[in-house]
Amino acid sequence: MHAVVADIDRPACELKGSRGIIISGGPASVIEPTSPAVDPEIYTLNIPVLGICYGHQLMAKDLGGITSVSRGTVKEYGQSSLTCEKTVIFRDVPDRPITVWMSHGDTVTAPPKGFTTIGATDDCKVAAMQDLDRRLFGLQFHPEVVHTEFGTEIYRNFVFDVCGCTADWDPRARVEQVMADVRRQAGDRKVFFLISGGVDSTVAFYCCYRALGPGRVLGLYVDTGFMREGDGEAIEHLVHEAGREAIHVADRSADFFGRLAGVTNPERKRAVIGDTFLTVQEEEFARLGLRDDEWMLGQGTIYPDTIESGGARHAAKIKTHHNRVERIQALIEQGKVIEPLVELYKDEVRVLGEQLGLPHEVVWRHPFPGPGLAVRCLCAESPAPVEPARMPLPAGVSGWIVPVRTVGVQGDERSYSQLLALDGIAEAEAAGALARRITNEHRTLNRVAVVAFRRAGRGVEGLAIHAAALTRERVALLREADDLVTRIVRKHGLYDAIWQFPVALVPLGAAPGRETIVLRPVNSRDGMTADFARLAPAVLDELAASLGGLDRVDVVLYDVTNKPPATIELE
Repeated sequence: MHAVVADIDRPACELKGSRGIIISGGPASVIEPTSPAVDPEIYTLNIPVLGICYGHQLMAKDLGGITSVSRGTVKEYGQSSLTCEKTVIFRDVPDRPITVWMSHGDTVTAPPKGFTTIGATDDCKVAAMQDLDRRLFGLQFHPEVVHTEFGTEIYRNFVFDVCGCTADWDPRARVEQVMADVRRQAGDRKVFFLISGGVDSTVAFYCCYRALGPGRVLGLYVDTGFMREGDGEAIEHLVHEAGREAIHVADRSADFFGRLAGVTNPERKRAVIGDTFLTVQEEEFARLGLRDDEWMLGQGTIYPDTIESGGARHAAKIKTHHNRVERIQALIEQGKVIEPLVELYKDEVRVLGEQLGLPHEVVWRHPFPGPGLAVRCLCAESPAPVEPARMPLPAGVSGWIVPVRTVGVQGDERSYSQLLALDGIAEAEAAGALARRITNEHRTLNRVAVVAFRRAGRGVEGLAIHAAALTRERVALLREADDLVTRIVRKHGLYDAIWQFPVALVPLGAAPGRETIVLRPVNSRDGMTADFARLAPAVLDELAASLGGLDRVDVVLYDVTNKPPATIELE
């Protein structure tokens, strides 16, 4: 058994002989006349078809008409509770509501003729449908994400029970497969690798080293000035394994800070960082006297990086990954880039790293973005005060719109929306439920955070975003805060229990130069979806008090938004 990823408009005649077809989700609206469409003949091939999210809506439109789909009055982003019927697709799913993850604006209002509704949520009455005679199924939710309960079982039911496939894939063969791909792509060329100390680039470098052997791989660790405390530990392990001659270290922080001076736009920041990485690589490459025709550029890109950068044909660009800027795209098209992990998710990267023999503390370190603290240090071009939220809130809770644009994913497409700060609510579960309701009902908001600390005598209503750029002073404060959070989390034995814990700096305060720290702990498996991590009150209080004691910090916020609607990082 093997799977093929095909363009949505592939003719039905080319799909004959397939065991089954899955129509994936996507950012478009089926209501728009120019939206992507399948060849309608696929429904007549007598091949099982499963529509996911956009595919679910497209199936309803193709077989029931445009009136079968409408724009939802309430959007669903993140967690929903699904009640489903016992049928082949939901075999082994328990007789209780299950948690599923949604990300949609359009809604199927009526199943097509021949279909029956087999699942519903409070806000989506046709969350699952089937036509058993034709073996056609539609799911509004995303079973492929780890936060959907029994999602793997749902896919197994479709693939094995409906399509009649058999399992013959051994995950242990992945190491040899990846290394064989490296040898095939590299040929007789060598690989010049950009490494950051993070999980992805460390595993990718070591995979290339194991595949090609000594003298064929050279790692460049660039000190950008945006690294975490302790990032050099993974580099030291690589030096121990591959030898000092295989790792070259260059402090180029002055280049990065210089090129980013005055840059405040998040996408522009990422583009500048990506271009600067490439310039530094070229300069260090030349300084080492290496011949261009003998070498390829190696990168630790993983599959979610490609998807969120809009790398798939009909995927929306959520944020441009630093190794997907135009100059690198050009090198990729010329066959001069090797990316061993480009088809893997984060959990698969970790498994691969362990199978390669990398130590647990290296492989299971919290993910860290390639641009480093630069994309966790938010900037602003001009000042703007917070505004009171005009929406119903529970008694004793006040809400404030923070005029800073944070990145989110709503309906599988990027949103740059504002952050809502809630004051007066302490219980994490209640705050998370309120965040889900608010972001579903208000498209202008994609992120909600609760006030965990505010300096005495300074209410949220008196704060403002102040003009701020990326400076060494601000990044140093953020690095100190990030290290403080890591030490407290480790002290409480929570480091391995939390998948990732970004700490961000926002120029929100009572005066220019004053800052706000945002805590963003999340649990995930592959980064495609995430659930905000619930911090015990005692832990949150210790974090807030310690961070509030840092110089220039006025407020500490605790981000209680899931992905979707917010992405994991704020930028």
